[in-house]
Amino acid sequence: MSSAHQVFDEMPKPSPPPVPAQVPVDLSKYSKRVLLKSIVDRADGGLGLVDQRVVVGGWVKSSREMRKDPVPTTQPPVVGDAKEDAGGKDVRCVEVFQSRFPFLRTIIKVFGGNTANTKEKLETVLPKSAQPSVSILQISDGSSVISLQVTVDSSIAPPGQLMPTGTCILAEGVLQKPSLQGKHAIELKAEKLLHIGIVDQDTYPLSKKSLPLARLRDCAHFRPRTTTVASVMKVRNGLNQATHTFFQNHGFIHVEVPIITATNTEGFSDIFQVSTSKFSTKEPKKEEPVTMDDTENISLETVKRSIVEKSKKVEELKRSDSNKEALAAAVQDLRKTNLLAAELEARSKSKSKSKSKTENIKTDDGFFSNQAFLTTSGSLHLESCASALGNVYAFGPRFQADKSESKKYLAEKWMIETELAFSELEDAMNCAEDFLKFVSNWVAENCYENLYFLSKRVDKTILDRLNSLASIVFEKITYTTAVEVLNKVTDKTFETKIQWGNALTEEHESYLVDEFYKKPVIIYDHPKELKPFNVRLNDDEKTVAAFDVIIPKVGALIRGSQKEERLNHLSKRIKELGLRRDQYEWYLDLRKQGTVKHSGFNVTFDVMVLFATGLNDVRDAVPFPRHHGKIHN
Repeated sequence: MSSAHQVFDEMPKPSPPPVPAQVPVDLSKYSKRVLLKSIVDRADGGLGLVDQRVVVGGWVKSSREMRKDPVPTTQPPVVGDAKEDAGGKDVRCVEVFQSRFPFLRTIIKVFGGNTANTKEKLETVLPKSAQPSVSILQISDGSSVISLQVTVDSSIAPPGQLMPTGTCILAEGVLQKPSLQGKHAIELKAEKLLHIGIVDQDTYPLSKKSLPLARLRDCAHFRPRTTTVASVMKVRNGLNQATHTFFQNHGFIHVEVPIITATNTEGFSDIFQVSTSKFSTKEPKKEEPVTMDDTENISLETVKRSIVEKSKKVEELKRSDSNKEALAAAVQDLRKTNLLAAELEARSKSKSKSKSKTENIKTDDGFFSNQAFLTTSGSLHLESCASALGNVYAFGPRFQADKSESKKYLAEKWMIETELAFSELEDAMNCAEDFLKFVSNWVAENCYENLYFLSKRVDKTILDRLNSLASIVFEKITYTTAVEVLNKVTDKTFETKIQWGNALTEEHESYLVDEFYKKPVIIYDHPKELKPFNVRLNDDEKTVAAFDVIIPKVGALIRGSQKEERLNHLSKRIKELGLRRDQYEWYLDLRKQGTVKHSGFNVTFDVMVLFATGLNDVRDAVPFPRHHGKIHN
């Protein structure tokens, strides 16, 4: 053997490609099925699970049907004059079917035995879909943005029942390599269907593909079935988890604050009033038709005066013993007038009762000892907890009745609220900055698949924006500095001219973070007229210790402040704004009994979801939006 051959033989041989390990698939703990993410989210796409028997469930996202090749059959001999003309072809077809499917003889007899239309009638009895086929379904159970391909033979279930978008199936079968080349690494060959939830395509709103988000709001109970909305909900869940993780890691205590309150917690916004009401799911009773429609504007007193006059006339006719027909007519007229008076009196009582009931609802229906409202903020009650527990936070729904059309406003919004005992304005600003950096980094790492999907469908800058927010140092400026910067702008014209004392608009905030500083900005020391009554007054007596965190894409996301701990200043502020002192006596007690310096902030959670998902309308960032003019479910 030559040396060359010897060297070649001694070279290491390439090893064969590794075979995916047979790792048992994880079962859902509380269901007899496997979550799809445990199959499709694996690094090998699920190849390591080949030949495993599983049960999966989900909803059909898309589908197609693949016909099987028909089995060739031997043509029977043609008899006699069966092929004279086109009609003869039909007869031959019938004979073939009759020879193989004896039950068709009965059907043809029912049709009258006439062969002229037999072919058309047979096609009705034996539709084309009766041909053997395979339904290829892409299903999702909400656990992953990637769907699983499931094949179902028509002998198990008809394609027409399985293929409509939205159909729910629970299938048992074996995982295998796809029978056709495609993007899927594995598919499930169904051997048994344990459940089928059929869909009425004519009424199911998601039957049409690619509905815009605005249209999906009209069917909020179905829209989580779309991959886009499902991804948004998962990012929302991730931000929720990140929020609790941050505060729990930093020693904050989570407390629940009341949703129903007797205090107008912000002192300047429109609020919802709470009252009791009986509600029935039964169909309302039809009102009886109102008679004498032309009497709506007649006064009851006028009718009563008319009764007196007509009664006198009847008495006069009786005494005069005149025309009996005239007397009968007068008596009939008096009777009608009495009926009208009775009806008007009943109407008056009904209106009075209805008015009294309405007034009770508007003021006090007796359930609470005084008026009750849906809370606009839990910060006042949170201060009570901070005065005993230290650093606390709350997370829940808050309500405002303002009829705003802003894309960042909802009547029912979710808020994160914090209060830090023994802290001042600078402490709260630092905590707010750390919080935003933490949740941005957390959601980028733990919700990557959903964010990546949304970056392709909604906004390609999502991940870059989150990573930037997590690493950059925020700019801190006073309100006065912000006004000075905006007044020096010469290459841009703002729709609203800025001057000291006016609130900054969205275009002002956008210019500061996107064009001037090109980073998140914290603006503090605002004019006292722009902030709630309980914010601490600064030494200049014109500004208060409040701050706003402005970030790219969404603008003002966090608003915070140091609270006024001085009793005399807080009492003066309540009087200046004309607030009812009796509603705030309990709040003032916190300043009388062991007061403490404290500060905090609140985060509009729904707007934070907008920032993380790239959406433009907050109504698309919540499961069931409530806003002025609309409430669906």
